[in-house]
Amino acid sequence: MIRARFTPAASASPTRRGTGRAARAALPVAALGITAVFALAACAGGGAQADERPGGASAAPAAAPAPFTATNCGFAVTLDTPPARIVTIKSTSADMVAALGMADRIVGAAFLDGPLDAELFAETEPPIMEGKLPSQEAVLALRPDLVFAGWESNFSADGAGDRAELAGLGIASYVSPAACRTADVPGALTFEALFDEIAQAGRLLGAQDAADDVIAGQRAMLESLTPSTAGLSAAWYSSGRETPYMGAGTGAPQMMMEALGLRNVFGDITETWVSVGWEKVIEQAPDVIVLVESPGNTIEAKIELMKADPVLSKLPAVEHDRFLRIDFAAAEAGVRTVPAAVDLAAQLRALGFEG
Repeated sequence: MIRARFTPAASASPTRRGTGRAARAALPVAALGITAVFALAACAGGGAQADERPGGASAAPAAAPAPFTATNCGFAVTLDTPPARIVTIKSTSADMVAALGMADRIVGAAFLDGPLDAELFAETEPPIMEGKLPSQEAVLALRPDLVFAGWESNFSADGAGDRAELAGLGIASYVSPAACRTADVPGALTFEALFDEIAQAGRLLGAQDAADDVIAGQRAMLESLTPSTAGLSAAWYSSGRETPYMGAGTGAPQMMMEALGLRNVFGDITETWVSVGWEKVIEQAPDVIVLVESPGNTIEAKIELMKADPVLSKLPAVEHDRFLRIDFAAAEAGVRTVPAAVDLAAQLRALGFEG
């Protein structure tokens, strides 16, 4: 039986679609690499059988995973044994569990930011919970050992429940560290910090070998990425019509744009995301615009909006159709970030900007 302890830390104040789009066909080597990374993770995380030896002898069984203890967004989280029943909230957490070979342990996936990734969930599709943010009642009905959320705000009285209250019921909770906002707030996101997050998730789920495989594969993918030397400026347009919501200087958008050799026109703002007026976008006149696909806020709608406006249509990126495309679920820190960066690099090359 899993025994979860969760207390405030003393020191803390469905059509399925993959990450890539148009570039996937133009990037067969990278696409193969993405598949291989998650295939390795699935093999490592699924539980290996004892090796057969001459004479019928078997190798000694692997040691049981050590108990997990960490401070997460200001709370001390302890799991004595790996969770067997997991509720995920947001795509990043569902993706992480699947990438580590634990998709079959997800008893409910909620608040998905788009279709399930076809590669990550090729073997097992989790039950999808109704609505967006699940109620505590809906969560408790699934009898989870762990609720793994993408945002701190997913834990509330109106949502999945207060973290301390869940702990009192024997349910551990965990938030993707890059999303911590009340305590343990991270600085500007780096790929090393992202890999540390994957490693910690591996310890949380008792799948450290799988996490090591994912990290090694993604390091190799990242090393294959050659940034553009064209000196292009870029804006990362996530959502909003009257007031656009843009990628700023501390989150995954900034990190990926730097890797692509693009200068983020809002990179000097010390936030992950920022709402700005269109006049600021016009003033910056980006050469390239990264567009985010999300339910009810499609890329095509964003393009239509900008092309219909007499001023926005004259922006260099809009006038010359220099758009890069990414799914929302890959635009936040997670296991899809590195494959998405490689995909964006291929799209940039397709526009004629070689590294």
